[in-house]
Amino acid sequence: MNQKRKSPASVMALGGVLAALAVVIMSLGGLIPVATYISPMLCAILLQVVLLSCGVRIAWAWYGAVAILAVLLSADKEAAAVFVFLGYYPIVKPRLDETRPAWLWKGLLFNGSIGVMYFLLLRIFGMGELGEEFEEFGLVMLLVLLILGNVTFFLLDKLLGMKKFRRKVF
Repeated sequence: MNQKRKSPASVMALGGVLAALAVVIMSLGGLIPVATYISPMLCAILLQVVLLSCGVRIAWAWYGAVAILAVLLSADKEAAAVFVFLGYYPIVKPRLDETRPAWLWKGLLFNGSIGVMYFLLLRIFGMGELGEEFEEFGLVMLLVLLILGNVTFFLLDKLLGMKKFRRKVF
């Protein structure tokens, strides 16, 4: 039996289950070092599923709930900050796709968000160990990491825009 209309209870249940899964994924950032950057991307993919299945209003509520829980419960605060500053991207992506040149605005969003995030983490929240890591890396390695971050962001953008991925499964 294939229903065209979803009940509000099924929408909320799906959102709740996917939010719990996202919080678990964000918590993995403390266990697996590379998960600092992978966890927020996986949660963004879950947000895309929520957006396509439940709508924009539920997607914003889902993002807010997961962001708050990730900041409170995740051991890796850097991963939680990446999700807070970029986790909403699947919701704003359709609007950015309409702008010209879209790649420029997407790049500005990513680099601006990352810049503000690391400024706040280093200067306001006093994450000294993060500053020490950056000093160890050196300027060249930080530029390489920023370039790799941009490449990864645009690959995520391509994934979120794929027609097969955007097709409603639920």
